[in-house]
Amino acid sequence: MSPEELVPEEFEPQVKSQPTEAMAPIRRHKMIIDADAGIVDALTIMVAILDPQVDVLALTATAGVVSGKQANQNLQTILNRMDPQKYPRIGCTEEELPASITSLRDVPIPLLIGENGLGDCPTTAVSLASPHASAKVLVDVVRSNPHEVTVITLGPMTNIVLACEIYPDFLQDVKSLICLGGSITEGGDVTATSEGNVYADPEAARYVFKSKCLKTLVPLDISDQLRLNFGALDRLPQDSQSHISELVHQLLSFALRSSRRHLGQEGIALNGLAALAAAVRPQFFSRRLMSVDVETGGELTRGMLVVDRRGVRHEEANLEVLTEIDDHAAFDYFTGVLWSAIENGE
Repeated sequence: MSPEELVPEEFEPQVKSQPTEAMAPIRRHKMIIDADAGIVDALTIMVAILDPQVDVLALTATAGVVSGKQANQNLQTILNRMDPQKYPRIGCTEEELPASITSLRDVPIPLLIGENGLGDCPTTAVSLASPHASAKVLVDVVRSNPHEVTVITLGPMTNIVLACEIYPDFLQDVKSLICLGGSITEGGDVTATSEGNVYADPEAARYVFKSKCLKTLVPLDISDQLRLNFGALDRLPQDSQSHISELVHQLLSFALRSSRRHLGQEGIALNGLAALAAAVRPQFFSRRLMSVDVETGGELTRGMLVVDRRGVRHEEANLEVLTEIDDHAAFDYFTGVLWSAIENGE
């Protein structure tokens, strides 16, 4: 089945009985976020939970820029600090990656995101009394909501493969899969050719890319364009009485200082937020069907995406790839959710 066949058919709108905007019910996006829970992932999770149009059913931890154990603690920390009205399920992991992500652009990970992955924010030390494996939580939620759940992977795609091992129809029962990772033309951030999420588990990425399901790739080329600098930090709500505002500024201030000090950059890429926007604001993006494979064994090219550019017919394409982003609109979405949450007393 081609990607075109997996896209829902569009029908002509009927002129009669069209509800007005005020009458139309809010259609909430059911979502699972699978993350290795560094600073930007934490911010992405916060925005998703605060967005009234999103229903975060589960957060599942994966190893990546932090260990699996640390990712478990970071997810709990984010939720404990937010204390949302509705807690999503949490999936934990003890899985080891084929290759660890030790640095980004030759700078050690702890210098960029802190020893625990959340900068200066101390993490919750208490483990869950009855932890459930990330892959099991993924399967349980999707099976309970077939064809309704969007899964966003912000880290390596290890858990997706494990979920498929438990339940072979997992990807067919997912509404859509949005994967943050890889690079089409920009080059890598872990090696000269490879982006970290794909480099860490290229076999998992290859399996997912070749699977027959509706899936979208948010590559480094696009996610790197959604950026925040010190000046833009002033556009975010600052309220000393808000625990949300406090956590946002605690995370972003650390990330901005580290980026300036260790990368010489006056800003950070909000990669995870680009992936979230792709799910809830698809109109912000242009996309193209591509035939993409992953190098799994190269000494210098491990994790590199290989795009077949030989005039491939669309029915042979296996992946929808985002090619352009309206970064201003995406940034406004992010700030708008935070402002609304603060104004509503979060």
